Amino acid sequence: MATGVYNLWLENGGWVRIGPVVSEDTGTVTRLVESTEPADGLRVGQRASWSGIYYRDPADAGLDAEDVVVETPVGPAPAWLIRPTENPTNDWAIHIHGLASPRAGTLRGVKVAADAGLVSLVVTYRNDGEGPTVGSGRSTLGATETDDVRAAVRYAIAHGAERIVLFGWSMGGAIALQVAADDEFAAVVDRLILDSPVLDWYATIAANCSRVGLPPQAGVFSRPWLQWGALARAIGLRSSLPLARFNWIDRAATLSVPTLILCGVKDTSSPPATAFRLAQLGPDGIHLETFGADHTLGWNSDTERWSRLVREHLDAPLREV
Repeated sequence: MATGVYNLWLENGGWVRIGPVVSEDTGTVTRLVESTEPADGLRVGQRASWSGIYYRDPADAGLDAEDVVVETPVGPAPAWLIRPTENPTNDWAIHIHGLASPRAGTLRGVKVAADAGLVSLVVTYRNDGEGPTVGSGRSTLGATETDDVRAAVRYAIAHGAERIVLFGWSMGGAIALQVAADDEFAAVVDRLILDSPVLDWYATIAANCSRVGLPPQAGVFSRPWLQWGALARAIGLRSSLPLARFNWIDRAATLSVPTLILCGVKDTSSPPATAFRLAQLGPDGIHLETFGADHTLGWNSDTERWSRLVREHLDAPLREV
């Protein structure tokens, strides 16, 4: 049973926000239905997808957003610019969603950032369904998407950001780590907050093979198709993918930005063992917190604790640069 609050995406496009469990027995779990859209959209027998994306858009989260555009190397990418209503600062947070997830999923973290006085930039990137479409429209697992987030960091700096926190969710965590490692941003990227981050694509691909019933070793056979130029082009990629660059177990010693990692011990997509290993190998600035949840569902399983941990990381003394 999943504790906490979630959404159901109905097959007809409806949206149902469901609250905590109120009762359970051997065959059923009863939860509160907090809201539905449309109001009469919930009917017996409908098919639905279980989702941790709790807010549909900034207004749904009680946030006032301005639609802005970040000019990326491959064209304009829409973004939400959200300013805090109280105690604004020159500190910004850039929120990076994961693979096959909309930017609305990051609003769970945006609310905490806004409460802390940070300006938030909620970005899109190439081939995510909202940003520019490039080539076949396939993801490059962060290899080229990172360039678009670099453009977002430059946008923030050009608009007054003096310190920047990168919030990365799943593949967005992999992107955040790449950006934080850039010398160009060493003086401005102050800390990282990573929820269920991809820390090693090899381990993540193996985990996802297991999740769909394949042996983990099956992931080994995918590597040539991603890493060899001719094979990568055959599956619609423009070039091979440098997956080794995303192995933060091997790169642990190079991490210099204070980092909070939030992961679910039931995560079947980004293996929690990888996060534990990075926390063990990395410098003292890496702090790991776990939840009894699946992939990117820590906030949903325990909103109060998740928000408190993030706020504490945001409020920690700034590092010297």
